[in-house]
Amino acid sequence: MIAITERRYSLDEYRAIAETSEEKCEYQDGEIIAMTGGTLNHSLVIGNIFFSLKLLLRDTQFVTINSELRLWIPEYRCGVYPDAMIFDGRPQLNGDRKDEVLNPLLIVEVLSPSTEEYDRTDKFQMYRSISSFSEYLLIRQNKVFVERYSKQEQFWTYSAFDSLDQSILLDSVNVEIAIADIYRGIEF
Repeated sequence: MIAITERRYSLDEYRAIAETSEEKCEYQDGEIIAMTGGTLNHSLVIGNIFFSLKLLLRDTQFVTINSELRLWIPEYRCGVYPDAMIFDGRPQLNGDRKDEVLNPLLIVEVLSPSTEEYDRTDKFQMYRSISSFSEYLLIRQNKVFVERYSKQEQFWTYSAFDSLDQSILLDSVNVEIAIADIYRGIEF
């Protein structure tokens, strides 16, 4: 992830740029960060996880959203685009914004070499400031490996999955997703 310029932008300036930009860019308290393009595997994994979650959660109150919608994190004055999010009911919009949501229950990030450290550390820290957030999936695109963080009262638990024969029980939405479905059609 690369800052577009060294200049600091107001939130209104960022939003005006984001509304007309052909490329996605995130906002971090005055800094605009250009989102880099992904690989074929990255795109396929995102599509697979989104499709699987959408299918598993059909006919429930849970809403699955793809990476086109910005998540606003008020405590950090930060707008980001997770690869997928799940909401318990209709997502809460940020004021009168139609392009920013506030209350995901579950967030999915497909790891890239350029974003992996950020997704694991600073971004996860920012996500944890969201009171509704209770489950986090980190998915590798270059090998079978999914990490799950789940909030249990005040603590986060960790589990890892590295076999296509395994499934993950997503506590926050009470569904089980097969690792094979996440990696369907992926060539390593």
